[in-house]
Amino acid sequence: MLYIYHFSIAFVFVYMLRFFQQRLSSLLALRHVPGPKSSSWVWGEEKALYYNTPGALYVDWHHTYGNVVKFTGAFGHQLLSVTDPHAISFILGEGTYQFPKPKGVRAWFRMLLGEGILWVEGKEAHEKQRRSVGPALSPQSARNLTPVFYENAAKMVARWHGLFDAQNSDEIVIEMTNWAGRFALDTVGRATLSYDFDCLRGQPHALAETLDGLTNHEKSHTSFYMKALFWLLPSILHLGKKGQMIRKTRKELGDLATDILKDAEAVSDPNSKTLMSLMLRADKATAVVRMDEEQVAAQMRTIISAGYEPVSATIAWLFFELATNLEWQQAIRDEVSTAGDPTFDELNNSYPLLDAFFLETLRLHPPVLENHHEAAETISIPLSEPVAGSGDLHLVIPKGTIISLPVNVIQKDKLIWGFDADDFRPERWLQRGTRTSRELLAFSVGPRGCLGRNFAAAEIKALTVTLLRHFAFSCPHEIEAFQSFVIRPRVKGESSSSLPLLVRRTL
Repeated sequence: MLYIYHFSIAFVFVYMLRFFQQRLSSLLALRHVPGPKSSSWVWGEEKALYYNTPGALYVDWHHTYGNVVKFTGAFGHQLLSVTDPHAISFILGEGTYQFPKPKGVRAWFRMLLGEGILWVEGKEAHEKQRRSVGPALSPQSARNLTPVFYENAAKMVARWHGLFDAQNSDEIVIEMTNWAGRFALDTVGRATLSYDFDCLRGQPHALAETLDGLTNHEKSHTSFYMKALFWLLPSILHLGKKGQMIRKTRKELGDLATDILKDAEAVSDPNSKTLMSLMLRADKATAVVRMDEEQVAAQMRTIISAGYEPVSATIAWLFFELATNLEWQQAIRDEVSTAGDPTFDELNNSYPLLDAFFLETLRLHPPVLENHHEAAETISIPLSEPVAGSGDLHLVIPKGTIISLPVNVIQKDKLIWGFDADDFRPERWLQRGTRTSRELLAFSVGPRGCLGRNFAAAEIKALTVTLLRHFAFSCPHEIEAFQSFVIRPRVKGESSSSLPLLVRRTL
């Protein structure tokens, strides 16, 4: 027992020594980088970031200090917020594998989803998984699954007509965040596993409630402590009620994927277009060592999670903007009022107003606020302009430094998007050259960019086309942004996501 006690003391001492050595090294290396003074010795700026309007502090900091800002996290560890275009191009492009996800983020993904493509790091390991998963999320896969998107959208329309009939009215209030989540979960279930969660029945659903319960909550002290500390102590994710919820979610998603994997007919059918079947066929064709059952389950958990929260949040924000931009709503309705359901290619190429509205929604309402990375080694990155007070067009970043790329700031940069960058103006996407010269970071870019962006775009557009052919939308409430795992809308002052829209039947 005495040996264990002494070993524990030595372990804590070594850990604290390394922590303070790294902190001192970081302080010295980044001493010339401007940024706000720490508002708390214990929490740094973590509390202000957590309890303020999502992204608001990043906007203020970069307006005050420039493209590279240093700020303090819990217990004095240094972080950087970077909006410099040359630095971003390097971090997400050439230097991708030198800037992996921070240890805390990887611990979250590993505990919740398993060792899938969101968790994996290193060029060789990542490319191996990408070869297996990529074909399942390719444009051709999204093209094949577009009929599924319309089938679920039609089911949602039928359920809504039932709500109108039950209330004997042609104008009712519909909670859009709830239905967006149901549509997203049913769609990713059918597309991924050929499994119908049947969330669109409108009844309570255990998996939807589990996924929502994990992230969609008011800002509790417990959640703040976990978010502030998991950068330094990833093991904190295993503690308390949140740890139990993470394990429960992982088990439910994993059990579902494993049960379907054991259904030999569903998996081995050479004509199956589900994402699981496509992934398994790609893995068989390209991998020297095949994925085992847990690895398959990890990829399925990852795809379901990515196809649920970011997609449902984007649907909610898009319909909020439709409900508050009535001229655009009518213009898009007129544009999509063609016979039949548009194909995948038509959704991408034949409806410029719909496409512009979708892209502008992603620009002003990116589902993920921050893109986080950690310097694997001490490294020099290029800059487009020097850090304030320095003449150098490069910045040396110490090993272990966590870097935040604040997507909301980058996508509202007036030097790129113009003086009206803060305004919702879909017409900016109709101007020549916009699509090729200004890339959004909502899905990230480079080798680690989101593989499912074509899938998500087609799914959201198919739903929008279908709903606008049947209904008109308005919003009688003041709506604010709310940060859970993603950025969701909510009625101002409420504790969790909510978007009650006034919906009127037009057919």
